[in-house]
Amino acid sequence: MENKTTSLKTSAGMLDWKPSCLCLALAVGCFNAAYTSLKFPAAGLMIFGYAFALVRLTDQPTVRRAFYFGLAAGFLCYAPQLWFFVKIFSLAAVVLWLVLAFWVGLFAAIVCGSIRRWGKARAAWLIPIVWTGVEYFRSELYYLKFSWLNIGYALPEGFSGFGSLHVGMYGCGFLIFGIITAALYYRTAMVSIVSRRLTVVEIVLVTILVFIFIILFLPALAETKSRRNIPVSLVGIQMEFPPENIIPKMLDKALAKNPNAQIFVLSEYTLAGPVPDKLKEWCRTHSRYLVVGGEEPAGATNYYNTAYVVGTNGVIVFQQGKCVPIQFFRDGLRPPRQGIWNSPWGKIGFCVCYDLSYTRVTDELVRQGAQLLIVPTMDVEYWGRHQHELHTRVAPVRAAEYGIPIFRLTSSGISQAVSVDGTVVAQAPMPGNGAFLAATLRLPPHGSLPLDRFLAPICTAITTLVTAALLLLAWKDRARKIGAPVS
Repeated sequence: MENKTTSLKTSAGMLDWKPSCLCLALAVGCFNAAYTSLKFPAAGLMIFGYAFALVRLTDQPTVRRAFYFGLAAGFLCYAPQLWFFVKIFSLAAVVLWLVLAFWVGLFAAIVCGSIRRWGKARAAWLIPIVWTGVEYFRSELYYLKFSWLNIGYALPEGFSGFGSLHVGMYGCGFLIFGIITAALYYRTAMVSIVSRRLTVVEIVLVTILVFIFIILFLPALAETKSRRNIPVSLVGIQMEFPPENIIPKMLDKALAKNPNAQIFVLSEYTLAGPVPDKLKEWCRTHSRYLVVGGEEPAGATNYYNTAYVVGTNGVIVFQQGKCVPIQFFRDGLRPPRQGIWNSPWGKIGFCVCYDLSYTRVTDELVRQGAQLLIVPTMDVEYWGRHQHELHTRVAPVRAAEYGIPIFRLTSSGISQAVSVDGTVVAQAPMPGNGAFLAATLRLPPHGSLPLDRFLAPICTAITTLVTAALLLLAWKDRARKIGAPVS
């Protein structure tokens, strides 16, 4: 009788095919609207509609159906945004889209299974946790990790990192799904409280999970923005695989146009080897620092994809290899260490291109005291404008998360100089071969890790435990049905 009551309670309000398809269409429409154009930043708020529709889609009569609706939503959201994958991977792009979509399907399946097993009131608090856990795992923790198209990147510039609150990109997703869940299931929870089906402990736990960020970042509101900051002038030159003899001439032009610039930056893979003597001589002659991407030999057949820093005396004063070489590309070896350049202006960290997309890379630089990130990047013009536009969403979020500026110089656009609050203060166009990016950025005394860096791993662990519990309980149910002994 108890099982029958639970079953009736769980099935109430579940979506039929027609409303499920409408929710699918809403999720796909809102997601693509949020990501389609940078000309209308406010459209990023459409991501709330995506979260709403996705949570509703989890309310299915079977876990399998929830998974397939989530898979369809993920595929129809990700494939249009990552259409440029076809240029890079040909037909294999379809497989990569499905891999990304799988994680949305997994989220829907876990939430649906939790609702069917424990009821909406008891399972609702898991929704923001499961979303955050799944997003963190697919973005940071496995071989095909890929953080683009995260909810945190879709939000308008003023919302990225929630400003001075430093919530973080995963924390944004947690809060959005928490708000949507509270709006959808508040009434159900209240009915359960009145009928005494929800314990006091569960109520307290839900309250803590929803409002923990608000409590924690109250001290951040008291931070003053009048801290002493040290200015540094940088200029970058966009060039895609330039001939080596052209580089000093372009540096001369950049210096003539920006005589006060102290650091000059060139993109990833500007050089097909180490720094040549001509560039060292240029630094020595003009008493300027140069950051340039090249290849540091590693044995006879391999290399480290490296950002070199050439000093005013023509000597290489620092170098950093790419920490996460791109999968399926010849992109060098992972370096043995990750460090910080103690420059005359402060501590500067380096992310080589895609490294900026991974918080586990940038977090380490902030832990070591980075006050500025310089990001030499190779974005090939052939990949198309939308790929470049998607990539521009990363730097403002990172800057706002940590409260440190970022100078991101790409081979063919769109290069960015970003202030500590995530505002893009200067930008170079795409396509823009030979275009300059000049900016004076102020280095704060220090950066700080956003709050979600502590929350996201916990959410991943809880999600893993919940998934294991659901699988174990499903196995026991199946064993009972066929009459097998269960220990």
